[in-house]
Amino acid sequence: MLSLRFARLIFWGEGTTTCASDSKHFGAWEQNLMTQYHLRYGGRGVMIYWHVEKKSTCIYSQLKTCSSSEVAAMIEGVLRHCTSMEVEKNYVDSHGQSEVAFAFTHLLGFQLMPRLKRIKTQKLYRPFTGQSDAYPNLQPILTRPINWDLIRTQYDQMVKYATALRLGTAETEAILKRFSKNPFKHPTYQALMELGRAIKTIFLCQYLDNEAVRREVNEGLNVVERWNGVNDFIFYGKGGEFASNRLETQELSVLSLHLLQICLVYVNTLMIQSVLAQNHWDKKLSVTDKRAITPLLFAHVNPYGTFKLDMNYRIAWLTQSYVA
Repeated sequence: MLSLRFARLIFWGEGTTTCASDSKHFGAWEQNLMTQYHLRYGGRGVMIYWHVEKKSTCIYSQLKTCSSSEVAAMIEGVLRHCTSMEVEKNYVDSHGQSEVAFAFTHLLGFQLMPRLKRIKTQKLYRPFTGQSDAYPNLQPILTRPINWDLIRTQYDQMVKYATALRLGTAETEAILKRFSKNPFKHPTYQALMELGRAIKTIFLCQYLDNEAVRREVNEGLNVVERWNGVNDFIFYGKGGEFASNRLETQELSVLSLHLLQICLVYVNTLMIQSVLAQNHWDKKLSVTDKRAITPLLFAHVNPYGTFKLDMNYRIAWLTQSYVA
């Protein structure tokens, strides 16, 4: 029989530097400042924005209004997750990306990797002027050149805003709102847009050229989608709504949900490890089977009834995991 530590390395691998982020809509009582009507989901409520590591561990959660920026929440979670993880890549869907987001993530030192819903409408920006005949096979999707002079003149200001975000002296959403008030006249905003267009063009070329990149993005987002699917199983009380008008109580509910799902992932991980440590499983499972293994399962869990905890007793395989 394999040791639990060896089984953990075989089936789960080492920790990664990548995470995926997405929001989840929850119903909420109307008489509070957080609740808003959401057009896409067709109901009143709030949003929880999750940052989930590629191995199914949630590193950050945020209670947000429905109209709040997902780009701001994405950046905030990477900078404020308060764990030892160094995030190098962040997977998002179409709502979590923008050209300004590409610029800020580049300046902050991590890579934004979105799955774009309408990728056929995307345009690639030319690197230089005076090359209108270059890249003849890409002419239908090419547009104007990048304004590198604007980026150079505003570079110090862009770094200043990025540093303010990293140090926490300014909130991401406040900066984005400041830019959006007058986006066409603010030179730093225009420079960020130009930088974001350049970075986004590079990403699109890699995304379209390399199937492995597309698989990587899709795999990361599948993890956070699965995390959102477990939300409904755990948060079933009172119709799955935030049954309070107090902000502190709502935030406590979010943190409790976060804690319960982390515990579910932890216990499931140890249970699966203890089973797969048996030698015959390594011969039976194919690469595809191993790729499908996830700790985000709950068919074996009964969420109803009374649970009595004995704090003086530890489950056998929990103890073995510490020994291993």
